[in-house]
Amino acid sequence: MSDITTDIAAYNAMREKLELDHMGKWVLFRNAELVALYPSFEEAAADAVARYGRGPYLIRQIGAQDVTLPASVMYRLSYA
Repeated sequence: MSDITTDIAAYNAMREKLELDHMGKWVLFRNAELVALYPSFEEAAADAVARYGRGPYLIRQIGAQDVTLPASVMYRLSYA
C-alpha cells in the first residue's frame, strides 16, 4: 500500500530536477514513484482518481510552496 510520507520524500528527492525542467506543472506520485506530469491540477486529479481511486497519492505543483492543512481538513470523521 502507498504511504503519503514516502511519496512526499520521493518528490522532495526529485524537487530540484523537476523545478529545472517542469516548473509550474503538476506531478502525481504513488508508491514513491513519479507517475506522470500534467498541465493542470484538474487533469492530475482526474487521472489519479481514475487510476487509484481515493488514494493515497501525492499531487503537487512543481515550485509551489508547501501547504500545511489543519487537522480538521486532513482527517475525516468516522461515526460508529
